[in-house]
Amino acid sequence: MTAPTTALMSWLQRAVPATPRERSAALWSFAYFFTLLAGYYVLRPLRDQMGIAGGVKNLPWLFTATFLSLLVAQPLYGELVARLPRVRFIPVVYHFFVANLVLFWVMLTFDVEKVIVARVFFVWVSVFNLFAVAVFWSFMADLFTAEQGKRLFGFIGAGGTAGALLGPLVTIWLSAPLGPVNLLIVAALFLEVAVYCVHRIERAADVPTQVDPRGQRVGGSAFAALPELIRSPYLLGVAIWVSLLSFGATIAYFAQANIVSATLHGAASQTRLFASIDLAVGLLSLATQVFATARFLKRFGTGISAAALPAVYVVGFAAVAIAPYLSVVVALQVAQRWMNFAIANPARQVFFTVVGREEKYKAKNLIDVVIYRGSDALYGWVYDSLQALGLKLGAIALCALPVAVGWLILSTALGGAQERLATKTEEAKTEEEGAPRWQSG
Repeated sequence: MTAPTTALMSWLQRAVPATPRERSAALWSFAYFFTLLAGYYVLRPLRDQMGIAGGVKNLPWLFTATFLSLLVAQPLYGELVARLPRVRFIPVVYHFFVANLVLFWVMLTFDVEKVIVARVFFVWVSVFNLFAVAVFWSFMADLFTAEQGKRLFGFIGAGGTAGALLGPLVTIWLSAPLGPVNLLIVAALFLEVAVYCVHRIERAADVPTQVDPRGQRVGGSAFAALPELIRSPYLLGVAIWVSLLSFGATIAYFAQANIVSATLHGAASQTRLFASIDLAVGLLSLATQVFATARFLKRFGTGISAAALPAVYVVGFAAVAIAPYLSVVVALQVAQRWMNFAIANPARQVFFTVVGREEKYKAKNLIDVVIYRGSDALYGWVYDSLQALGLKLGAIALCALPVAVGWLILSTALGGAQERLATKTEEAKTEEEGAPRWQSG
């Protein structure tokens, strides 16, 4: 083994505290999330520019259209999950999105109703992002235990951050020589590589000390997600947490869209700013996820980790209330997305490791997709209504402050509940199986 290879293996052992089997699955999961988010972040600057091109005043309508689209898509996804085993329905979801990208490429290439297609594309990218990422994290929650998640989800999340770092660079480098429309094909290729990674994860995760769920259907009803959510106070708490996540992100996004529209003129300068924000978030998040996330989760637990994000919003909204300028709004966007990806999101995904398989795929998808985007639509209209009442950016940020404080309190409560459920789950598995999942040796 060469010196560089030895150094790389030594670094991996420090960065990924795991058994060889866990590490193999974690590395392929890293690659899966990398290619998935690289494809999305190629599309994101195009989406944001098309959102402005379609008219900033139309953003609440676009958010509402996204929510309505998700209401239609959710039961269809539930039916797919109920009928097909994991190893089949996950690739089907991504192949469907690739087909959509090819269709958009054809319409945009031949100038078919460009304004309408731009608005539809904005909605589609929003739907794609939520579904693609929700499916990924449902898979991870099904694959790993809560204890493994605390050790590995930071590193796995770093794969997505690295992809989020590459995506804006691809957009910056190739948008001029290829043209923005042809970047859709680049994104489609990334998604196909992600599907390959899914198959490799399934092989790596085939360990003799756990029941292999690859060929097993999740089962249940296509509409089971809502009853699962209603009868579980824990899942209801997570749903409220996700809704408040949408609240913070939507207020920050609308503030960004309005101030960028008023300050920067021209699609090129706007797209460069959005790509630069993505790049900054990627660099900060990647460094944190590789070197600090696992230690932070182990040291402080899921409650404090989840609370780190609303804490950023408390400080950020106060800053915007005092100084409602483009630089402050951009700083808030960078800080909240960094903290979300690096600390809060891994903690939130650990929340789902302590529920049943059906809840992991159905109730989780309902929360992460429908409730999140429904909250987007609701809070988009809230922002629009506050503007209609004559409130400026600073006053809107001030109104958002107490909501962020309540969100912070909820985070700590959910963390305590997750720890108790994790203890019960591990005790039950030890009694039933005599050994934990992924036991080495």
